[in-house]
Amino acid sequence: MSARGHRMAGKIALWQNKADEHKEKQLINPFSEWEGASHRAKLSKDDKEYATPVPGSFTEKRGREASNHISNEIIQLCHVIAEHGTRQADGTYVVTFGELFEAYTRISNKLVGMLMRARKQKLLTFEGEMLFQRRDDDVKITVFTVPDWN
Repeated sequence: MSARGHRMAGKIALWQNKADEHKEKQLINPFSEWEGASHRAKLSKDDKEYATPVPGSFTEKRGREASNHISNEIIQLCHVIAEHGTRQADGTYVVTFGELFEAYTRISNKLVGMLMRARKQKLLTFEGEMLFQRRDDDVKITVFTVPDWN
């Protein structure tokens, strides 16, 4: 076989390998509509891998990076609240949403989302479901702890 024939055979083998990998993924993909995908694993919410990306995938890497970024923003938010708020006798810091909004808009345009995430993580609290500029300017936000920087 000529050198050109070997190169072509290598490219064909590489392409076939990619096609085989794709087919295998489709056969185990629970949302696949491919023929022969009958041996697909059933999804169970009790499965520890339910709603998680494939280990080692780019999706897992992007998710990990996004989570780290959000965690750092929440830590920064807690520090801004401590900086602009008033320290209480119990060690918490309190600031009004209006004051925080003025200080934080120069840092990020995602303040309300970060507040909701920080509350979900039990780092802070405030009254109401969601805060709106002007309407909730007097709502007090209390930070329980100011996390250390990583």
